[in-house]
Amino acid sequence: MNTITRYVEAGRTAAAFNTAVAWLTRHGVSVFGSRMLYVRGRKSGEWRGNPVNVLTHEGSRYLVAPRGHTHWVRNLRAAGGAGELRLGRRTEPFTATELDDADKPAILRAYLKRWKFEVGVFFDGVGPDAPDEDLLRIAPGYPVFRLT
Repeated sequence: MNTITRYVEAGRTAAAFNTAVAWLTRHGVSVFGSRMLYVRGRKSGEWRGNPVNVLTHEGSRYLVAPRGHTHWVRNLRAAGGAGELRLGRRTEPFTATELDDADKPAILRAYLKRWKFEVGVFFDGVGPDAPDEDLLRIAPGYPVFRLT
């Protein structure tokens, strides 16, 4: 699979897990740091929501797309990085800046250390202890955004 256009659709089990996490998060219960990401659809302009894990690393916050160039990634790009993170009734607007591939290895490593049990299957055997070269090699297939 081409890492630049890499996109892994959710299977039944993952979709059911995401539905459960989304329901809990919308009702104010964070599952391992989950938030609901809301971004305007690139075609419809309507708000679209997905559960995400927000990574805090060295004082900054990041969104990582373990499934690749998903709809939320494409919507966030089309929206100029503008979106909202929600937990229950709490809403936090943000602006996201996409990282260059060269800046991703440390973020991918931290993300895998925190959530490998949940997302490791999407990293094709690359784990948090992988050399930087391996993380750099897979970086094009994993969009990463810094939140401000």
